[in-house]
Amino acid sequence: MLYTLPVMLTLNAENRNLFGKQLKKDRALGKLPVVIYGPKDEPGSFFVDKKEFDKLYKEIGESTVIDFKTPDGSKDVLIYSVDYDPVSSETIHADFYVIEKGKKVEVDVELEFIGEAPAVKSLNGVLVKVMHELPIEAMPKDLPHNIPVDMSVLVDFSSQITVADLKIPAGVTVLAEADEVIALISQPQEEEVESTETLDLENIEVEKKGKKETEAETDES
Repeated sequence: MLYTLPVMLTLNAENRNLFGKQLKKDRALGKLPVVIYGPKDEPGSFFVDKKEFDKLYKEIGESTVIDFKTPDGSKDVLIYSVDYDPVSSETIHADFYVIEKGKKVEVDVELEFIGEAPAVKSLNGVLVKVMHELPIEAMPKDLPHNIPVDMSVLVDFSSQITVADLKIPAGVTVLAEADEVIALISQPQEEEVESTETLDLENIEVEKKGKKETEAETDES
């Protein structure tokens, strides 16, 4: 299994002094309003190309360093959060976090599930993915795009993958407990079969007849 190593990608930005409803025209032109900020950086408002951002975000997620180029210079940033239109699901805003040079950063890196679990195919087991991201700490240059998870070790219902089973690249510190479960195999649930009891009509008739006779005797007395 190979790690997807970090690649410095570039995103060009232009200054922005419009906000709220004033952004409608620029959004129609394909511009995405964004904000960048950091521990030692004042918040800054910019526009980036929406198609370029969407493509970048789809490829790298939130754990890859981006060279954010502004008219006043470049900054190394991570995508911090993304907002979407509730109706169209289109990207409408994004926040970037400025990285301090020479300092480690904490991010949640995507877990990439590789291969097939034998217990799913041979035992009809149900694959349960408990974690989809792993919290880590690393220098920006060491941040992996994802961490591979080998599914081939899930051979029976007692098999499971924990954080300790992952192969972590050099320079990366995992911020989760070693015994936390990543994935496991669950036994398939048996469908409940409704019991169909055969009615004994002869006994029912006898019981009804006996009841009537008893009632008659009672009336006569």
